[in-house]
Amino acid sequence: MPWKKKDGTIIKAGQGWTDDNNIVHPSNWMIWSDTDKKAVGLTWEDPPASEAPFDNRFYWGRKTDGTLIERSLTDVNEVDEDDNPILDENGNQVVTKGLKTIWIEKTKQTANDLLSKTDWMITRKAEKGTAIPDATTKYRDSVRTACNTIETKINNCSNLTEFMALFDTPLDSDGNPTGNAPIYDFPKETSE
Repeated sequence: MPWKKKDGTIIKAGQGWTDDNNIVHPSNWMIWSDTDKKAVGLTWEDPPASEAPFDNRFYWGRKTDGTLIERSLTDVNEVDEDDNPILDENGNQVVTKGLKTIWIEKTKQTANDLLSKTDWMITRKAEKGTAIPDATTKYRDSVRTACNTIETKINNCSNLTEFMALFDTPLDSDGNPTGNAPIYDFPKETSE
């Protein structure tokens, strides 16, 4: 929940407000420290569990008791309240893509985007016989290998916790990143 005045009035971010002593406060009051906010009579109220923030990459939302509603790892065939398949306008089963399908598609798209930057060299080789630099060939091979590795890691996840771990950036003992999160572990682009 937001910051509130003593009378329970919610103070909106980005808007000025008047306190109980008729002192007008500026619209940038959110930059104040929590101590300063409390000193002018504001209090913080945590949101109810049902409104707590959540990561929508992994969850649909929250139930009224605050329990997170997990997204499915696998594709789900949608059914109505009588358990009959829900069909689209063409008579095909409506399917909600699971996280594995979504992220494999994203991974393939990333690989395609990375490879497309050097596709012109492949075309030039086919049309003119111009050699492709070894560094470019190695890079393209490493992109395809990385894509396959990421897809395998995605497919090997048996629960949401394992899947979410793919998004964790490895850190050293000082908390500094030591590489890419497994889901984004593509090679750096070549400079050719």
